[in-house]
Amino acid sequence: MAIADLVNDHIRELRPYEPGKPMEELERELGISSSIKLASNENPLGPSPKAVAALRGAVGEVHRYPDGACFALRDRLSQQLGVSSRQLVFGCGADEILELLAKTFLSPGDEVVFAWPSFAMYPIVVRGMGGRPVQVPLGADLAHDLPAMARAVNERSKIVFVCNPNNPTGTSVGADDFDRFVESLPGSVILVVDEAYFEFARRPDFPDALAWLERRPGTLVMRTFSKIYGLAGLRIGYGIGDAELVGYLERARHPFNVSRLAEAAATAALDDTEHVERTRACNAQGIEYLGRELAALGIEVLPSDANFVLARSGAGTYEALLREGIIVRPMQGFGLDDYIRITVGLPEENERLVKALRRLQEGGGGGA
Repeated sequence: MAIADLVNDHIRELRPYEPGKPMEELERELGISSSIKLASNENPLGPSPKAVAALRGAVGEVHRYPDGACFALRDRLSQQLGVSSRQLVFGCGADEILELLAKTFLSPGDEVVFAWPSFAMYPIVVRGMGGRPVQVPLGADLAHDLPAMARAVNERSKIVFVCNPNNPTGTSVGADDFDRFVESLPGSVILVVDEAYFEFARRPDFPDALAWLERRPGTLVMRTFSKIYGLAGLRIGYGIGDAELVGYLERARHPFNVSRLAEAAATAALDDTEHVERTRACNAQGIEYLGRELAALGIEVLPSDANFVLARSGAGTYEALLREGIIVRPMQGFGLDDYIRITVGLPEENERLVKALRRLQEGGGGGA
């Protein structure tokens, strides 16, 4: 009997997550050097210097198992957020929080509602538990169509994901629309608000999702240290929710899932407000620069509340930029064939991208 015959149907049908192309791979393939990566929404300023110092201090203790309760980080974060320490759950990246939710609440046949295109891991974790993803198309502005999502909820619905700001579009929903949506949800549905990019949001009416935790216990807000804190390589994210809900996620969590190094770096990063503000400023400048310069090239750019922009650059742009030594994220897998997602880089990286797109236009190649 073939191995494939032994695999669960819902696993056999999964398509693995496809990460952005590494710079090392591109340079090997094309025999080039000095490539730049604007594909994975990483912090171009790198990690907090305080986090790096904490990492160095923790290296000598890696022969010890981590603190399975993440006590130091839990205590520091609960103070910053104004929540009980029992309302926090930590994971190996926010992806693991999604896995915990699926493991805890989904049975085969249960439905999970989310907008699409959105974070690529949503359908993977749902199908991985035998659940049924219910993908609700984004609106004409490529933002969440919350009324349509509310209509998609039925007696089989177990979880609703709202990615705000949304990845890969950068669009966001405002407080009034969000509050109306939450009020419309039945109490039998777990609401998960994915706020991986909320620190970058600039709209004045961005929702206060944490305010719903007391009013609606079946709510979990997810955040991460991968983006504004620049700790993507350490894989640490967290969820904030009602203590009872979090308690069940803790039952499903593997022990020692957050490394000793990740906890030390994340705890130190929380205290580096200067690095956070510097990152915000760099990102805001980059968003404005890319919007202005790409528009001058006739390339449509969506308004973004994240650390990336979605640009309608035309077919072939992704491949053409690779030959220029620039890695962006193609959007064909999301059904956005004419688009690329561009992470905001350092000013000189953003300028290099714009110059490359200008050359491609002048040369008649790349579809830009």
